[in-house]
Amino acid sequence: MKHKMKLVAALLISSIIFVATPSFAFAAFDSVNQQGDSGGEVKELQDYLMTKGLFPYHTSTGYYGEITENAVKNFQANRNLQVDGMAGPETKQALQVLRRGDIGKQVIHIQTQLDQAGYESDADGIYGSGTATIVEEFQRDNGLSADGIAGPSTRRALDRIAAPGSAAGKEFTAESTAYTADCTGCSGVTKMGIDLEKYPDANVIAVDPDMIPLGSIVEVEGYGTAIAADIGGDINNNRIDVFIPSQQGALNWGRKDVKIRVIE
Repeated sequence: MKHKMKLVAALLISSIIFVATPSFAFAAFDSVNQQGDSGGEVKELQDYLMTKGLFPYHTSTGYYGEITENAVKNFQANRNLQVDGMAGPETKQALQVLRRGDIGKQVIHIQTQLDQAGYESDADGIYGSGTATIVEEFQRDNGLSADGIAGPSTRRALDRIAAPGSAAGKEFTAESTAYTADCTGCSGVTKMGIDLEKYPDANVIAVDPDMIPLGSIVEVEGYGTAIAADIGGDINNNRIDVFIPSQQGALNWGRKDVKIRVIE
């Protein structure tokens, strides 16, 4: 089969790739992070919380403040862990387990790895039934428990085969419109759980995930750097909707073509 032939090639290459490239798809995360901490590990923690729909802010800041602490507490409560708001090894390991319903950059990483391994996975940033089925196939082929959940063993197996990827570098022209948090039919909360009424300074766009994976960071002409964190019924193909807090501002934006570049 196609994917098994590609898998052999990928295994031969992976020994070279991972000598020089650390795996950030499934980090050790042995330290404990808590309120007041900052840095890359905190930023990655926030990315995982956003993947679970529990980090309501619009960007991972790398600072462990009250928002992060509350998000960690919510996750701990959901997973029946000790609820202390501190991200220790047990909490971090649980966060890194990807499953159906997760959305964002960490999902994009394993979808691109699966595709590199020959499993023809679409990198849309959404861990739906399609991704779960492909993960099950990968698990069966690699002698793992086929539960469709990307836990430690599955992610280590993927890391041995391929480096995590993204949609970075993709560029195209899109037809854009604008929306507000209180538009007709809007909940004010994006698909990724960002509360636009609470954070009106957010640069967020609604996208077709087949064009721009959810969780991607993009540069939008005339709008700036934004996160692709929402979807919409009329947002298909080369269409985007930019979030603007005021109705007048959204009307002023109108309908126009803009250049899009995916940064990460």
